[in-house]
Amino acid sequence: MLSIYARIDRAQRLVRMLEEDAPLLAIRVAPLAPEHQSSAKQYAAQLAEHARAELTRLLEEESRRDLGEFGPEAAD
Repeated sequence: MLSIYARIDRAQRLVRMLEEDAPLLAIRVAPLAPEHQSSAKQYAAQLAEHARAELTRLLEEESRRDLGEFGPEAAD
């Protein structure tokens, strides 16, 4: 299993790639019929939204893990 830091890095790269690709997607789908253009753009938007949500979840998990490591310890 990948470490939390590797998963965060992968999610950040995916989000960045999807955001940078948005203008090119419009060019790639231009020859398609309008309903196919809409479908492709909607799918890309859903994928980007899912990637952002996953990144947010991973960052929250990392912060909880960090708090757990440095939080108060139980008394003996």
